[in-house]
Amino acid sequence: MYKACVFGDYDSIYGFSAVGLDIYPVTPETAKDEFQKVCRAEYAVIYITEYYMALLKEETEACEQKRLPAVIPIPGVFGNTKDGIRRVKRMVEQAVGSDIIFGSEY
Repeated sequence: MYKACVFGDYDSIYGFSAVGLDIYPVTPETAKDEFQKVCRAEYAVIYITEYYMALLKEETEACEQKRLPAVIPIPGVFGNTKDGIRRVKRMVEQAVGSDIIFGSEY
C-alpha cells in the first residue's frame, strides 16, 4: 500500500505527523541524501516545502520523471514563494489543455 510523506525543515512539517503522514525533517546539508532515500521508498506522494523544492531542483525533477511518487510543493515557515501554486497551475494546464482554475492570477 502506498503512503504519503512530508519533507522539509522540522518547524514546517512536524504537525503533519498528527494526521498520520510520515515526516522527514532535514537540514540543507542532509536534504539531498534524504530526498533520494525518500524517492526510493514506497510513497505515492511526497509533500515538500517550497524552500527544499528549490534547493533540490535537480533531484525533484529527476523524481518527477517517474510514474510515482508525485512531488507536491507546500509553503513552509520561510514563507510562500507561490512556486507551488504556479506548479499546480502548469500541471492542470498540461492535463486539461487550458487553465480552468486560476485564470491569469498566477
